[in-house]
Amino acid sequence: MNSPAKIAENYVGIGVSKVKLKPSKAFVLAVLAGIFISAAGIGTTAADVSVSASSVAKLISALIFPAGLAMVIVAGSELFTGNCLLIIPLMEKKVNVGDVVKNLVIVYIGNLLGSLLFSFLLAYGGVFSLFNEDLAASCVSTAVTKVSMPFLQAFIKGILCNIFVCIAVWMTFAADTVPGKIMGLYFPIMLFVLSGFEHCVANMGYIANGLFAKELYGIEAAGLTWGTFFTKNLIPVSLGNIVGGMAVGLAYWYVYLHKDKKA
Repeated sequence: MNSPAKIAENYVGIGVSKVKLKPSKAFVLAVLAGIFISAAGIGTTAADVSVSASSVAKLISALIFPAGLAMVIVAGSELFTGNCLLIIPLMEKKVNVGDVVKNLVIVYIGNLLGSLLFSFLLAYGGVFSLFNEDLAASCVSTAVTKVSMPFLQAFIKGILCNIFVCIAVWMTFAADTVPGKIMGLYFPIMLFVLSGFEHCVANMGYIANGLFAKELYGIEAAGLTWGTFFTKNLIPVSLGNIVGGMAVGLAYWYVYLHKDKKA
């Protein structure tokens, strides 16, 4: 197993590789990550519909959702939330602010496109009609809940979420085998889902699913629009995710890489 100090050291090189990746390749990998996370999202929604007890449904959803990050890590793709750890090579002065911002913007747009594309295919592939269209109703209900949160609440839940997502990504670097990486990421992701924290890329899928289902099945959904998708959820949650993820990166950089100046 790689120690936390070794992970910090290794991530500097990983981060440099990420920002040096050709933009078109980073974008394609980001689209794939959006699809992977959205696939996990529709799986959790189906679980919600399948189980009548809400607390049990929540637990089952939490057990399913880590599949999304497992695909991101093992199959290889670029996820906005995990890439907030690029603060580590930035603090080591191996990359500059422009490099980090460029990567995050490209990956965010790619994640969004992948999520929207996947939601579109779900909608017009008839997937939302499952369980006598209860899946469509659940998609709309979930989306309405997400766009109805106060800005500050969404922001704070975004911070909390990406603390655990970045810890999950961090823990995958402790292992050198596929089972080890999956085990490393599994429990932090399970905890964030079970606790109801907010992940911007997951929400790209959840809310898009609700919007498509609303239109296709004529479901009433007060306050759910493409505008509120961004203003009431994606903006505050994304900002919170950045804060939470970079806080984790800064903490580990300070502990394991920062060199104290001698008096």
